[in-house]
Amino acid sequence: MAPSSLLDLIGNTPLMPITRIDTGRCELFIKLENQNPGGSIKDRIAVAMIEAAERDGRLRPGGTLIEATAGNTGLALALVGLAKGYRTKLVLPDKMSQEKVFHLRALGAEIVMTRSDVGKGHPEYYQDMAEALAAKTPDSVYINQFGNPANPDAHEKTTGPEIWAQTDGRLDAVVCGVGSGGTLTGLTRYFRAVAPHVKMVLADPAGSVLAHFVATGEMTEAGSWLVEGIGEDFIPPIADLSGVAAAYTIDDAESFSAARELLAKEGVLAGSSSGTLLAGALRYCRSREQPERVVTFACDSGNKYLSKMFNDYWMYDQGFLTHPAAGGLTDLVQRRYAEGSVVTVRPDDTLLTAFGRFKLYQVSQLPVVDANRVVGIIDESDVLHAVVSETTHFGDTVSSVMSTRLETLQPDASLTRVMQILDQGMVAIVMDGDAFVGLITRIDLLNHLRRRIKRP
Repeated sequence: MAPSSLLDLIGNTPLMPITRIDTGRCELFIKLENQNPGGSIKDRIAVAMIEAAERDGRLRPGGTLIEATAGNTGLALALVGLAKGYRTKLVLPDKMSQEKVFHLRALGAEIVMTRSDVGKGHPEYYQDMAEALAAKTPDSVYINQFGNPANPDAHEKTTGPEIWAQTDGRLDAVVCGVGSGGTLTGLTRYFRAVAPHVKMVLADPAGSVLAHFVATGEMTEAGSWLVEGIGEDFIPPIADLSGVAAAYTIDDAESFSAARELLAKEGVLAGSSSGTLLAGALRYCRSREQPERVVTFACDSGNKYLSKMFNDYWMYDQGFLTHPAAGGLTDLVQRRYAEGSVVTVRPDDTLLTAFGRFKLYQVSQLPVVDANRVVGIIDESDVLHAVVSETTHFGDTVSSVMSTRLETLQPDASLTRVMQILDQGMVAIVMDGDAFVGLITRIDLLNHLRRRIKRP
């Protein structure tokens, strides 16, 4: 029967076997929650929590949904709220990907950004801010996924039964992460009742307190991590960790690598938390001495992370990808001309072309390259001065305004010399003999220095 609304498309997501990644003696399956209409597993809990608020009278027609979210719960609430006629206000930590923010705004959600470097109890902590916002917003409901019993209920009633049916009742372990704790808690309840032999396995970002708590029963000080959507600096009220049989701590590098491998080998475009879960599932599978059947999740779509972990330049800037050490200034150049990574213009390109590349690539200066030789450099001020009196000059060539006085550096030049050039408002042009290597900008230098210190 054809679905009657968008909400009918939530759930019943496919379960796909992993066949091209080494899973040891085990069979590993990934439940494609990225196939939900909102692109994540959070669609399930959004429906459940909104309908629970409707049933108990807290949410009435025309009301406002307010939530603290890493993005996906917000997207799900905005989507379901749109279908049901509610407004949505969301408080997001400032480490969230721009794709999530753009998606939320396109759905009509109101966004409040707050700090990601403060803990619970601070007025700018995202959950505390959301609760305060709800208290002063008429006809609003603070959804509170972290303490909302409808959250785990959704997984106990839908996700668990789907997995059990899709595996034909042959299942040994499920690998989950904890953001709010709803998935783990709901599945723990379901499998305790239906198949108590099924083990719950936690995959937790390095820096989160949860894996340590499972292992020791003690709280520890939280660190920081770049994976979005899972890991916490506290134990969420709805999180039932009592059934966790094994817990794996997965750092950002391993998470991003696993997510990229999932796309490269299996064709599944999944998000950063899915990388954490896959890495944890692979560790579990490869540690088994007897064959087991294991399920984990593609929690959300990787299209929300194209500017981050699927962007090689971002990965280089963060130090998760590296070039072979060449020595000297070459190691500071992450976007290299020989690899086709440097944005350039030709001398006969128009100023309009240069302007378009400034905007598209968010740069203010471009090397002018002719037959693989750097013959000049053009910056925004060059274009501005040329067109301010007459916009027809956008049709002039780059060669008519570019600077040909180039100060280039060889790889053995000092950082002091790089700083002198940057202080003049220029970029450092690195040459290896006559060969153009690339540019060093302020952010390249900052990233180089950042990589020298230990990531917290």
